[in-house]
Amino acid sequence: MDFLKLARERYSVRKFKSQQVEQEKIDKILKAIQLAPTAKNSQAFKVFLFSSKQAKQKLDDLIIFPFMKEAPLAIAIGACKTTGYLRKFDNKSYNQVDASIAATHMILEIAALGLGTTWLGHFDDKLVKNAFPELNDYDLVGIFPIGYPADDAKPSEMHSQRKSIDKLLVKI
Repeated sequence: MDFLKLARERYSVRKFKSQQVEQEKIDKILKAIQLAPTAKNSQAFKVFLFSSKQAKQKLDDLIIFPFMKEAPLAIAIGACKTTGYLRKFDNKSYNQVDASIAATHMILEIAALGLGTTWLGHFDDKLVKNAFPELNDYDLVGIFPIGYPADDAKPSEMHSQRKSIDKLLVKI
């Protein structure tokens, strides 16, 4: 699939089959994250894979969306709080940008593998970190339920609504 076709057809999946995701596909998703470009190649983020039944159930109980429970696994990506690239003249950290780039690579690889996900940003950070203390040192940029889209899964009505390029572009 060419990139623009993949980018156009990929959508936020909010309805999943119960079918498990094969380890080979999980490995490819993790590889896509690893290959994501980051500032000074610092890779100042962590990937948290919720694949065990206990961890996934615990996470599901913290998320208000029913589709979270349907997905057989989930990944959270957290930006490091203390290490990573800082721009020299103003100390701006690129860690959240880098974690978001990694998440985007992951999302596109998930779609290329015939799987689905959505970028879940609506969650109680404190509750999640209380349940999973290993996340405490990271700024979570998102939680991503992952699985095979249900046969009746479809893009939201807003999916194809895009601003025209001339509304996004400023020629200088």
